[in-house]
Amino acid sequence: MSDLMERRRELLGPNVSTFYEEPVHIVRGDGVWLWDKDGRRYLDCYNNVAHVGHCNPRVVDALCAQARTLNTHTRYLHEGILDYVERLTATFDDPLSTAIMTCTGSEANDIALRMAEAMTGKRGIIATDATYHGNTTLVSHLSRSNVPAVGFGLGAYLRHVEAPDSYRIDDPDGNRFAALVARAVEDLQASGIGVAALIVCPIFLNEGFPAQAEGWLRPAAEVVHKAGGLLICDEVQAGFGRCGSHFWGHQKQGVVPDIVTMGKPMGNGHPVAGVVTTPDIMARFRTSSRYFNTFGGNPVSCAAAMAVLDELQEKDLQAKALAIGAMAHERLSALADTYEVIGDVRQTGMVFGAEFVTDRETKQPASDYADRVVNAMRNRGILLSKLGRHKNTLKIRPPMPFGAEHLDLLIETLDDVMSQTPLVAR
Repeated sequence: MSDLMERRRELLGPNVSTFYEEPVHIVRGDGVWLWDKDGRRYLDCYNNVAHVGHCNPRVVDALCAQARTLNTHTRYLHEGILDYVERLTATFDDPLSTAIMTCTGSEANDIALRMAEAMTGKRGIIATDATYHGNTTLVSHLSRSNVPAVGFGLGAYLRHVEAPDSYRIDDPDGNRFAALVARAVEDLQASGIGVAALIVCPIFLNEGFPAQAEGWLRPAAEVVHKAGGLLICDEVQAGFGRCGSHFWGHQKQGVVPDIVTMGKPMGNGHPVAGVVTTPDIMARFRTSSRYFNTFGGNPVSCAAAMAVLDELQEKDLQAKALAIGAMAHERLSALADTYEVIGDVRQTGMVFGAEFVTDRETKQPASDYADRVVNAMRNRGILLSKLGRHKNTLKIRPPMPFGAEHLDLLIETLDDVMSQTPLVAR
């Protein structure tokens, strides 16, 4: 392991992040399972990249079959991208009916921000103060924890609003959040920059996936639209049936965004991402900006993405996410009756977790405890992570084939780990 880490430092540079105090050397995957170089099996409770399961046979076969036939860019005519975009946009509400294919979610969000500027003539962007949307120079500014040392002055166009927190902030209908957005709008307008867009993950996953009633985002969307701006929903983590109740997170929120971005789960690990928008916005962008992506929408990528949609539909994985998510919430709530360190349990479909606190009255985050639990779970063969503003909430976001038997293993192991993990490290 130390030799491998040293090679990483030499070849990839310093500070390349890894999970866990003792990184895992993965060599094989199948469904919801991963194996390390020593043959040890791990239950994957984290990866939404392998959305329909690691090495899914349908996706692998589609990739191989298309790679044997043709792979080129979209300056040649090919039905693959058209068939896929037609199938993809059928999952959206009108007027979201046209798309650009990219390779990464970062690219997709970069395009979305450029579309907003093209459509509104403004550059002001509003995001939450605990979010993450990608790595391009522009998009990286959306994250308060990821701002680059060299920013080309782009930070002047950003306004961050306090992220929702259903555990600590009383905002049942979203009006408090909308008021914060309204203040950001006023500030951008007063500065002469103006408002181009509000960009959010519709289930605010990186923020800790707070509990929200359906339609919670609607008041903020109305504020932005009234100011002439657009609503961008980043569905990289929320989409493709993971919410359970809806195929897209924004549908649960009761809004129709102007632009939707997507990525990681789209090709089940193959680098596929995209932007879906309205014909009017697409036309404005296409006529005001020259955009071409050599690899975006190539036949192999589209074949992989189509196979993901086939698998989701034929296995009814959205319904599974709804059922397993409800079971997970019940099981985690039962653990909360045993362990005072669990301050809150939250769940949205196949995204669930427990927030750890040192005291339920003060709600003081137990971030160090969360770290120790995550690492102990890794040592017991369960891979998960943590997130939220205080990094004290378990992030459990498994591949969609995750079933009841896997949930049993997860909860039983978590129970055992927590029984052996003191709140204060010895």
